Amino acid sequence: MRIQELADKMGLTIHTIRFYEKEGLLDDRHVRRESNNYRNYSEEAVERLGLIKKFQSIGCSLAELKEALQECDSNKSTNLEIIDWIRGKKKEIESKREEYDQMLDTLNKMLEYKTLLMDDPQKAQEIQRTWYTGSSVNKKRAPGALF
Repeated sequence: MRIQELADKMGLTIHTIRFYEKEGLLDDRHVRRESNNYRNYSEEAVERLGLIKKFQSIGCSLAELKEALQECDSNKSTNLEIIDWIRGKKKEIESKREEYDQMLDTLNKMLEYKTLLMDDPQKAQEIQRTWYTGSSVNKKRAPGALF
């Protein structure tokens, strides 16, 4: 199949597919040049791009993606090694989730404060003081400060 057909089928851009080729994620098993120099993609390319999208959906970097595909191609990793990798990736994502939860908590407090500032400035100031005494930062802010 031609590159546009593959791009449409996989929900990718032509540029993305060419980038994957350039990075070595697609090789001669996945794409062949015809006599007119057009690229012709195999059904293996569809499977490979599906695998690439799956790895990207779990937050793999390009380097991790390359390594994982090389491992997959060489079939040299044991099941236990793959399980360890999956567990490590899971821990990494859980850690990021905790960071995002903390960010959301801070944004919610900021929103609550700014909203209250319009309706009940005194209560907003009380919330602000409570927030500062509950954190490691204990600075006095000017009225109307973000926090």
